[in-house]
Amino acid sequence: MSFRIGSGVDFHQLVVGRELWLGGIHIPAEKGALGHSDADVLLHAICDAMLGALALGDIGTHFPDTSAEFKGIDSKILLERSMALVREEGYRVVNVDSTLCLEKPKIKPYVPQMQDTIATILDLTAKDVSVKATTTEKMGFVGREEGLVAYATVLLERIS
Repeated sequence: MSFRIGSGVDFHQLVVGRELWLGGIHIPAEKGALGHSDADVLLHAICDAMLGALALGDIGTHFPDTSAEFKGIDSKILLERSMALVREEGYRVVNVDSTLCLEKPKIKPYVPQMQDTIATILDLTAKDVSVKATTTEKMGFVGREEGLVAYATVLLERIS
């Protein structure tokens, strides 16, 4: 068997007047992430991890923020398209491990729905998708609630 591992990271500013989408679900919040798409940092980091594992570039290469096609796009579509690229290369996702960094809102109540959403798109079970969250203890731009960050690691396996 051939395995490949990839890591991804994504950052977005937080602003009033935008919806907050994380892990493919809408989360009620005072601020949302600013971006060309729906700015779902978690799905973007997972896309980058998948693409990076196969040296296919990054999310900006495949879905540029200069393209009107991707303006306001649901990031679940970007994850589906990234998964299609992984399949074209003859691989499948084995598991995802991810971490969100934000001060608020608390996302623990939403984690099972995020896991289910991501697992469905990647043809996994929810137990194969880890979504964790942490604060930065009020330090830095995340601590000041100016932005948020997501990290993801993905293991791929060549399909026999």
